[in-house]
Amino acid sequence: MLTAGIDLAAEDTNTALAWIRWTATGAVLEELTVGVGDDQILRAVSVADKVGIDCPLGWPEPFVEFIIAHHRGYLAAPTDVVGRDWRRTLAWRRTDMVTHELTGRLSLSVAADRIAHTAMRCAALLARLAANGTPVDRSGGGAIVEVYPAASLKQWGLPYRGYKGRQNGNALNDLVNGLLNSAPWLQLGDFELVCRSSDHAIDAVVAALTARAAAIGQATRPGPAELAAANTEGWIALPTTPLASLITSNATR
Repeated sequence: MLTAGIDLAAEDTNTALAWIRWTATGAVLEELTVGVGDDQILRAVSVADKVGIDCPLGWPEPFVEFIIAHHRGYLAAPTDVVGRDWRRTLAWRRTDMVTHELTGRLSLSVAADRIAHTAMRCAALLARLAANGTPVDRSGGGAIVEVYPAASLKQWGLPYRGYKGRQNGNALNDLVNGLLNSAPWLQLGDFELVCRSSDHAIDAVVAALTARAAAIGQATRPGPAELAAANTEGWIALPTTPLASLITSNATR
């Protein structure tokens, strides 16, 4: 199995792409690039068995409806107090709230935070994939699955915060050490130094690991009551088993 992980950013410079090859006895990081363009991302989707993308795949349905109504001039005046709770219903998707319930981590709001710039790029990429004949299932059932590296790390009992930015190099090193200790079967090879110097790189690797979990049925999926929203808003796949199970699973091929 070949999985890919994409730490998507609004611009190529901070976008990272990792490729992990899985065998019966281990996993090898075959390629890791920081500074990735759209064509490289589209190729990953066409080649890999599963691709994990660290970016919201859609916007909250209530937010979309709110914006359309406001734009067209028929927004009904709220009858309740327009406060924090009301804004939360617009700002976060169903999957964001489920992830918060399961991990204590609240995702950035694609409706009200700078992550929206990245999501715009992602939406354009999904449109290109669809135009090229690649089905896009935002709920994670197809070639692409939405991931949240910090939440995956927490699920696996690894350091999951404080490693972003050049000023946090020690924390990033601790994260890589923890990952290698927990997954001695994972070979970073010549790319280990990149992982230790770029949080974008390590997030791409974690995205590829999470894609593996999703591909072999070891990640959360939307239930019947959540599927309709997941199909439009996207769905974050959270690992449901220990990191070691990615290689010990009978699903390895």
